[in-house]
Amino acid sequence: MRFGPWEIVVIVLLIVILFGHSKIPGMMKNLANGINVFKKEIKNSDDDKKTATTKKAVAKVEPKKTKRSVKKTTKKTK
Repeated sequence: MRFGPWEIVVIVLLIVILFGHSKIPGMMKNLANGINVFKKEIKNSDDDKKTATTKKAVAKVEPKKTKRSVKKTTKKTK
């Protein structure tokens, strides 16, 4: 179902009648702010995923020191 030009004009007129011409700019501003916040969160989650994969790669390269390995290295040999 596609909207023709007359249907769009009718919808716009109904919105103006229902909400008034003074509230529409505020609604559009809030909508734009919401979209910008959403984009920032998506970008941050992508960055978090990249850092998490690099941390996993570093963890695989550098093994964790256990108590046994620490004791072996600190123990004096005679």
